[in-house]
Amino acid sequence: MTKPLPILRRTLLGTALLLAAGIAGLTPEPARAEATEVRFARNLGLGYLPLYVMQDKGLVEKQARAAGLGEVKASYTPLGNPTTITEATLSGNADFGAAGVPAFIIAWDKTKGNANLRGLAALNAQPAYLNTNRPEVKSLKDFTGKDRIVVPSVRASYQAIVLQIAAEKTFGPGQHAKLDAQTVSLAHPDGTAALLSGKTEITAHFTSPPFQDQQLRDPKIHKVLSSYDVLGGPASFSALWTSAAFHDANPKLTKAVLAALEESVALIKTDPQEAARAYVRIENSKLGVEEVAAMIAHPEISYDLAPRSIGIFTDFMARIGSIRNRPADWRDLFFADIHDRAGS
Repeated sequence: MTKPLPILRRTLLGTALLLAAGIAGLTPEPARAEATEVRFARNLGLGYLPLYVMQDKGLVEKQARAAGLGEVKASYTPLGNPTTITEATLSGNADFGAAGVPAFIIAWDKTKGNANLRGLAALNAQPAYLNTNRPEVKSLKDFTGKDRIVVPSVRASYQAIVLQIAAEKTFGPGQHAKLDAQTVSLAHPDGTAALLSGKTEITAHFTSPPFQDQQLRDPKIHKVLSSYDVLGGPASFSALWTSAAFHDANPKLTKAVLAALEESVALIKTDPQEAARAYVRIENSKLGVEEVAAMIAHPEISYDLAPRSIGIFTDFMARIGSIRNRPADWRDLFFADIHDRAGS
């Protein structure tokens, strides 16, 4: 017997709907669009010069267009404390953070297995100077309990960790924290103003270019030590990082950021004066372009995306308990985008 016409129509309609659903299930969904805005939170000074140049020249926007991403907005927020920069990336207020290498290592360690912050690249290698306004201080042994030493962030910044390494070398095993109680967290400009004034409890500042150079122009200020003395030579000073979630959801945009960094570093190397102009413009600095260009071209400073001497920090920080996870290799801390670099 044949089915009544209404039933046949319903059967054919149901079959058609099932078939359509099956085809739809096999059809790939359109690729989700990548972010149209990328936000950077960075620390202050020439250690972050590639980001100043990227901002001044619109390099992220340029590289995003070249990657077929259309118009992408890049914004840059200067923050003087590396802990605040990490918090900005974890809270979703920034997509990328840029601070000193030890602060980045701490962020990587604390977020391993959850937010998974990892490095996209190093930014440069430069020495940090511990300067003082006390003429009698020639070494760490000369500081007294009344002295206060400015670092960007106590027990977390590049300067704070280098100071701990120096303290252990000076006072012996287990004495890495001997000067911790005398350290004070201040942004570089504030620390510089306090040291130069000579009217506060601040008697020393472990800082970075250009602030250390500004301080040493004053005859009352002298250098106690350089981070290169403590570390045995050049080491990466700063790094740029992001979360695994942002990196994986925005592969083209992440590559555009890396390409912008490459272009920025190339400009810094070939035209230090233009890089200096970018820094002076962004910072609205009172420093002269020629003066900043001379700092950028200083033989002890190099701009390179390859992480250098990362193991010195990770080994020390794991040994004293600053981090729980000890990476086996520098690549454990960085995305595969730069694993082909000659890092260490």
